Formats: sequence, structure tokens, C-alpha cells
Amino acid sequence: MTRAGLVLAGGRSRRFGTEKAIALFDRAPLIAQALRPLAGCIAVAVNARPDSGAAIFAAEQGLALLPDPKGAPDGPLCGIREGLRWAVRIGADCLAVAPCDTPRLPDDLFDRLAAALRGDVDSALAITDAGPQPLTSLWRCGPGLAAVEAALAGGAHPSVQSVLSQLKAEQVHFAQAEAFANANTPADLGRISTARAPGPT
Repeated sequence: MTRAGLVLAGGRSRRFGTEKAIALFDRAPLIAQALRPLAGCIAVAVNARPDSGAAIFAAEQGLALLPDPKGAPDGPLCGIREGLRWAVRIGADCLAVAPCDTPRLPDDLFDRLAAALRGDVDSALAITDAGPQPLTSLWRCGPGLAAVEAALAGGAHPSVQSVLSQLKAEQVHFAQAEAFANANTPADLGRISTARAPGPT
């Protein structure tokens, strides 16, 4: 299966105080760290506002920019919808989704999720002992887009987890929960930066 990749960077970073996608982690912006587990994708896009630092980063890296449509409700599901639409246009079989604020994601994340995407399984997501990680997920483009479009019809914005629960979704366990720690605040980023890098997942 061919995979397209999507980095979710469209949030408003209210708790972070500044745009967290371009905050530095290991001397590189957080958004750059999100590209590592997407290395096996045929193409990668960034869901971000056109006036954002993430959009500038996407342009510098030659990545597609996928802003939410005007008037769309806030939340990651709209970004995933734009990613699925784009993935269909470029002929990908599935879409790998990674958030911009989780810099220690495992290198083999999407290879392991892809291995679970067999038979009638429509999607796969990571799960740790801390719970499901729906923003690190892999979606078959056809059923995924249909489910997301239906969920967003009428202006609603349900959670990503609720949409995944409506699909035939496989949960793949990763032993190191700290690999999925996300930086909602500068303090979170500091803790992730100083923490020991997670071992095998």
C-alpha cells in the first residue's frame, strides 16, 4: 500500500503561548521532528493556517500545504479530512497522520500500523498503557474519507477517536508511552527535551 503523510499543525497553540509547531526541539522546529516517522510516505503535506510559521516551513521544504476551509470548525478532524482528500487526489492508498507536537514518535510507527491494516481493517492507531493515541493513526483513504465527511456534515466536529471507533480500527500497542508525549505547553516541551529518549517500542 502506498502511504501519504500528514502533519497536523493547524491548532492555535493557546496553551503554548506561541506557535508550537516552530518551537525548537533538539535545535530543529517541532514540525521537523514530525517528518521522521513519515519518511516512508510517497508525499507529505502539512495542515496549517496559510499565515503560520508551519506554512512557511512547508513552503521551504516543498511540502503541500492543506489549510482548513474557511468557516470550518476548529479541531484536528478537519485537518484529517483535508489530508484524506489530498491523499485521494495523489493516488495514495492510505494516509499516515502525525501531530506536530510529539517529537519522539517511534521511527517504525507507521510500518507497524501498516502491518495491522489487513483484510477489512479500515484504520490503525497507536495505543500505549496511557491510552489510545488517535492523532497517530493510519487511515485507508476510501472508507476513512467517507467516515470523516459524514462525521463533519452539518458543522459538527466530533473527536478523532469517535470517528475511528465507527471504522474497523485496529489498535497497535507500543510499550513506551513517553514516545507519544506531546508538548501542549512550554513546560511540557522542557520535560520532553530533558527526558531520556525512549527505548524500543
